[in-house]
Amino acid sequence: MNHHDHEPVILRRDVDAIMVPAGVPVVLRENKTGFITQALGGSFTVYVEGNLFRIAGKDADALGKDVAVGPELPPNATDDDVKQLAWEQMRTCFDPEIPVNIVELGLVYSCELQQESDGSRVASIQMTLTAPGCGMGEVLVRDVKEKVELVPTISRADVELVFDPPWNQTMMSEAARLQTGMM
Repeated sequence: MNHHDHEPVILRRDVDAIMVPAGVPVVLRENKTGFITQALGGSFTVYVEGNLFRIAGKDADALGKDVAVGPELPPNATDDDVKQLAWEQMRTCFDPEIPVNIVELGLVYSCELQQESDGSRVASIQMTLTAPGCGMGEVLVRDVKEKVELVPTISRADVELVFDPPWNQTMMSEAARLQTGMM
């Protein structure tokens, strides 16, 4: 693993993290040193003491980084605007081990909006994983839910993990295949 292109970091406070790829929650202690190996979509993958950990974007300050601001909608946004923003939000969700977002990877099968009586919207999302039983599955589902629920007017995101049809590399966008070298 080449650390020269990875940004060294010293944790400024105790921070919740998730071990990759096991998906086990841990607390990384203040003053621990490591490297940021991936900083995509607002969350961070850090290499500390021989392990990879994922740190949520809301905890960016622990790494001395700015916390990302949430998505915004025009006042008279249509369902299409909201849906487009939901997809943009999902493009900020990354598999911690692959530097390609889950939309480009082809992991998101559908995103449907339903209008509630109070004018808010519920997003129903079906997504899959590159491998069933992947330890990071719950983490990705939670990431998608949290990111989509940041979209104004979306009151709730229901994210369902499905394995039918099973994911395969042909579902990746051309850009994703180029980036991961799976052509």
